[in-house]
Amino acid sequence: MGEEYDSYARGKSKKGMKKAKKERAGFNRGNPHKPGRGMGKEGTMNDRKIAQESRIRKQVDPETTKYFSEIANLFESNEVDLEERSVICGNALEETRGKEFELATDYIISHTLQSLLEACDVDNLCSFLQSCAKDFPFIAMDRSGSHVAETAIKSLAAHLENHEALPLIEEVLTVICKVVAANSVDLMCNCYGSHVLRSLLCLCKGVQPDKREHYVSKSATNVADRLNLKTFPSKEDHPAPFHPGFPDLLKALVSEILKHVKEFSKTPLVDQFSSLVLQTALRLLAGNDEELFHIIPVLIGCEEETIADGNLIEAARVRELVKLLKEPAFSRLMEVVLEVSPEALYNVMFTKVFRNSLFELSSDQCGNFVVQAMISHVRNQDQVEVIWEELGPNIESLFKMGRSGVVAALIAASERLHTHEHESCQVLAETVCSVDGSTKLIIPRLLFLDNYFSCEDKFNWSWQSGAKMHVIGSWILQTVFRFRSEYIKPYVGSITTMEDNHVLETAKDSWGSRVIEAFLSSGAPGKQKHRLINKLRGHFGEIALHPSGSFTVKTCFTVSNLSLREAIVSELLSVLSELSKTKQGSYILRELDVDGFATRPDHWRSKQESKESAYKDFYATFASDDNKSTKMRGFLANESSKNSKPKTVKEVSKEIGQSLASATSFLSLSGSKKKSKKERQNSKKNAQFGRDDGSSNRKKKSFSKDGASAKKRGRDYDVSEASQKKLKA
Repeated sequence: MGEEYDSYARGKSKKGMKKAKKERAGFNRGNPHKPGRGMGKEGTMNDRKIAQESRIRKQVDPETTKYFSEIANLFESNEVDLEERSVICGNALEETRGKEFELATDYIISHTLQSLLEACDVDNLCSFLQSCAKDFPFIAMDRSGSHVAETAIKSLAAHLENHEALPLIEEVLTVICKVVAANSVDLMCNCYGSHVLRSLLCLCKGVQPDKREHYVSKSATNVADRLNLKTFPSKEDHPAPFHPGFPDLLKALVSEILKHVKEFSKTPLVDQFSSLVLQTALRLLAGNDEELFHIIPVLIGCEEETIADGNLIEAARVRELVKLLKEPAFSRLMEVVLEVSPEALYNVMFTKVFRNSLFELSSDQCGNFVVQAMISHVRNQDQVEVIWEELGPNIESLFKMGRSGVVAALIAASERLHTHEHESCQVLAETVCSVDGSTKLIIPRLLFLDNYFSCEDKFNWSWQSGAKMHVIGSWILQTVFRFRSEYIKPYVGSITTMEDNHVLETAKDSWGSRVIEAFLSSGAPGKQKHRLINKLRGHFGEIALHPSGSFTVKTCFTVSNLSLREAIVSELLSVLSELSKTKQGSYILRELDVDGFATRPDHWRSKQESKESAYKDFYATFASDDNKSTKMRGFLANESSKNSKPKTVKEVSKEIGQSLASATSFLSLSGSKKKSKKERQNSKKNAQFGRDDGSSNRKKKSFSKDGASAKKRGRDYDVSEASQKKLKA
């Protein structure tokens, strides 16, 4: 491991390294002054604080205060048109010359200054920033001034689409970045300055202001993101910059920041605000392997000489790193390092830092999140093998310590890389059933994971009615139900033997409902799925009224046979008025065509039958031999064979796309046998009538909103509807 990095590092001669060092000198090239305002290393941090505190703001004179107060009142009156407002802003900003620091750090006037910077033209904005450049770091580190600095940066970003203004903006940014680079440690370790510096980095990258939070926030708190559990990554996971930005400025600024980080040893690495700046820089440079090969070794404390020799991490540094990984700020930074690392760097860190320290780090309050990140981005089956050797025998201990996230990440990695799948299911079941050996309570115990493992008398543990179900336990079960059908038999038996009231409570819980949906989408036999759905009969209306219930009802409907579907829609019809008032109501009513069932039940049944028939014909003709051998019951309920993994939506869509050309002739032939041309036209009109009836008075906006909420939840909807549209086309 790490050969790729070794060859990269060894390829640079000492002469080449010196040249690269000069090229990366950035803003201070030829500058006789040392970076960081002449301050030295870690021991001089107190001197820096004294220097910062000695910058005392002067009192704003009464005339200036009155002038800006009048401008504020004028803007609040809304009696000024846009053109006149721009002129006033330009004149007012001229009045700030030489007094920018005092005005920006004044609690009252700073608000007015923000309004001026938002409304002024690009020339006045750049002129203001040029004038206050020398004081910009001090403005950014002030409680009120930081808002002014943020506003100025956002206003610059708004002008990036004006190509004529780009040279002027770049000139101003160069001046600001040069001053910021010289004071980077002060800014990074300041709660206000840190945020401004992150915004400045985003501006240099060209990131859209409304996408900025993706880069400047802390490490991913969303479980699916953190454990890499998403089946289909969203475009929002990696939002593209809306403008090319200023890549040279970004690289130079990050380079200067890293120089200062090296000067102060580990101090900036363990500071929470400084760590956030470094996390932002890493995210902005994700995918730029050349830059990351320079940045990451510095963050983990490697010397350039050892890098040139291909020795990334010295043995003495490994124990130091393991200790640092238990620090809150550095552990968050390391999560992002692992997220963006090129494969060669990741492999070296895995081998030299994490190997033989996994359980030690997993037991730590902060270190366990780093292990989760490391497992979530594991690259190959051999690495999963190493992780299983160290953590597999300790799964019960991890659960008892409350480190269930590590277990979830390990099971997800096994599923993602198709290794240790059977072992994952087996060890998890044995761990949960270690007290009594009964597999009946696997699902309930994982749904209330922490409650069960913190219980002293586990033998007499019972269902926790009314308690919130465990997030990680839910994700573990969702992952398990994506394994092959022969591996999940104990879990299928457990969920189908749950008491009716427990199944209902699970369906009404936001996290429990996801487990039911995962089971219904798994490779389990159709009979078992129908058995679970029958436990919910009489309660579908009640479930649909819950915010997350509409997804569960939709999944139940998709895998049901015709009689069960009719029962589900009938129950929804009984709560139609209540359901139509909820946010998710219009979505489920439209998806299941409840209005069509109410107005023309026979036509609704025939539509369902024709859909099922079309899918049966399609899979009988074009599906693989394994899928042909499995009986179809209720659309794709039993689509996957017992010996194969359930197909994802993406895989089925691909299969349909590949077979579409040959399918066209088949479907047209079967369609001609079943219906005449006149009948098909009448059917089309009736279908149109069924879609329009009862929905014409609903606003299109509400549909789009519901669609957005469905996307937000990130569910993998059933294949049937999307495939049907393609077949019709």
